[in-house]
Amino acid sequence: MNGLLIAGTDTNVGKTVLTVALAAYWQTYRPDQSLGLLKPIQTGTGDRELYSQLFQLNPLEVTALQFQAPLAPPVAAAQEGRRIDIETLWQSFSQLQQAREFVLVEGLGGLGSPVDYETTVADLAWDWQIPTVLVVPVRLGAIAQAVANVALSNQSHVCLRGIVLNCVQPCTSEQIEQWAPADLIQSLTQVPVLGYLPYLSNPLDLVQLAQAAAGLDLERLLPMRYAAAS
Repeated sequence: MNGLLIAGTDTNVGKTVLTVALAAYWQTYRPDQSLGLLKPIQTGTGDRELYSQLFQLNPLEVTALQFQAPLAPPVAAAQEGRRIDIETLWQSFSQLQQAREFVLVEGLGGLGSPVDYETTVADLAWDWQIPTVLVVPVRLGAIAQAVANVALSNQSHVCLRGIVLNCVQPCTSEQIEQWAPADLIQSLTQVPVLGYLPYLSNPLDLVQLAQAAAGLDLERLLPMRYAAAS
């Protein structure tokens, strides 16, 4: 599978930061190899616009479906008298897979967030058979969030490659160890922690983003032929 789903425990936990960090790393160290970025559904504004600002992308390759209201997709779609067509999402992903050497897919909301009235992001990960990484925010409650979401991924048979802990605010080493200790999270979930993303003062700085990604366990996140920096 030449793709990776970046899922999260909730909204605003760092899925976008990890997505653009990996894309910045790829652009820096693998500029000769094509990368696709996909946000299957966007409600409101944000990720699609950021991708287009940071990288030279065709907007039609970035988002399969878009709705105006920043709400759960089935709710946002209902407000516009529309419905979520899962087949459209799959076709967008499949076409990108064929056109690009690797595809980063940023999930919507949390792993348990609804895609439509019958499907969650976890279900989508299983249906698409796409390897997944779970982003957990470094803050009080991170341990419980990690445990609950890994349990959901196991229940949904998600191919979970690991957990990335993201500093959603400036954190000291002591705070990181108190709020999101990697050894405890790994022990409770039996899923490897692939590293920490530091708080980035300028999340638009491609150099900082690439450096942040380089500090992660990229051999688990990316195919081995792409992971090692030259």
